[in-house]
Amino acid sequence: MDIAFIPSPSRGVLHLGPVPLRAYAFCIILGVVVAVWLGSKRWVARGGAKHTVGDIAVWAVPFGLVGGRLYHVITDHQLYFGDGRNPWNAFKIWEGGLGIWGAVALGAVGAWIGCRRRGVPLPAYADAIAPGIALAQAMGRWGNYFNQELFGRPTTLPWGLEIAPAHRPAATPDAATYHPTFLYESLWCIGVALLVIWADRRFKLGHGRAFALYVAAYTVGRFWTEWLRVDEAHVYFGLRLNDWTSIVVFIGAVAYFLIVGKKRPGREDPASIDPAAHEEEAVIADKAETASKAETVGKADGSGKAKGSGKAETAGTAEAGEKKAAPSEKVAGAGETAELSRHADDEPGAEKAAATAEKAGKDVENPI
Repeated sequence: MDIAFIPSPSRGVLHLGPVPLRAYAFCIILGVVVAVWLGSKRWVARGGAKHTVGDIAVWAVPFGLVGGRLYHVITDHQLYFGDGRNPWNAFKIWEGGLGIWGAVALGAVGAWIGCRRRGVPLPAYADAIAPGIALAQAMGRWGNYFNQELFGRPTTLPWGLEIAPAHRPAATPDAATYHPTFLYESLWCIGVALLVIWADRRFKLGHGRAFALYVAAYTVGRFWTEWLRVDEAHVYFGLRLNDWTSIVVFIGAVAYFLIVGKKRPGREDPASIDPAAHEEEAVIADKAETASKAETVGKADGSGKAKGSGKAETAGTAEAGEKKAAPSEKVAGAGETAELSRHADDEPGAEKAAATAEKAGKDVENPI
């Protein structure tokens, strides 16, 4: 009796009316979303435009799905062709069966098309999305868990995966728990993503070297998880086909990493990797300039109004002062006339002058 184990899922499909919602598909979709999100952040940090990764993914993802399915069907053709097999099952992608090597190969073709259309160098794009692809694989492997497929040999370890009798290999119908190779590979892919992110920051990897590091690191983990698996596979010289593929791809990735590292060390010039980034910068600069001009005009209008109101207020105050000063001027004028009349007593015609002064005084007392 097993003390502890990983239970098998109760179901891998939920039905929304007549529409089946499959966990395998959700795992793949979630992986794509994470890969595009992380790839976009890394691409922008390298000097690219924020929508470039998503635009190219529109080409890369469909190509990758088709390539992954083709690789699986070709390498495991005995599951779909031959006596008692239904060839139409090859199209049932929701039942599982995507080969990573085909997905990467044909996905690269789709990415190349997208990069050509955007004027983006494919190696730089591959470097940006490499960790995201590893995380997408980590999430996609959980689809194998829900489908109860691609597990390893029987085991009694506490983390053994429980497999329902209907999904157990014919050779071990009584073994209840198996190595959870889906979990091993998922954790390994997370480690690969962290390794690529660290190495890229530490050594400034460029020209496709970050992607080559991802491929090389992944193949190491895939080699030993493939060795544990018990599902049907072609075996050559004691090794499963995917093991031989891992060896060949590992050698190619390491060779590329070393050769390109010597010929083209460092990263690409940020100013040359994405023409769309310059267009975005120009749009942002135009918006900033327009906003600055609007702010300047607003300040000028406010200043002009303030100055105009100050001048009007000053003019009004002066005018009121003049109006207030007018009666005083008349009094002062009358005083001067009276003073002249006092001096006129000593002059000839004093009587006439006195009469004039008296009349002026009355005018002041009763102004018009």
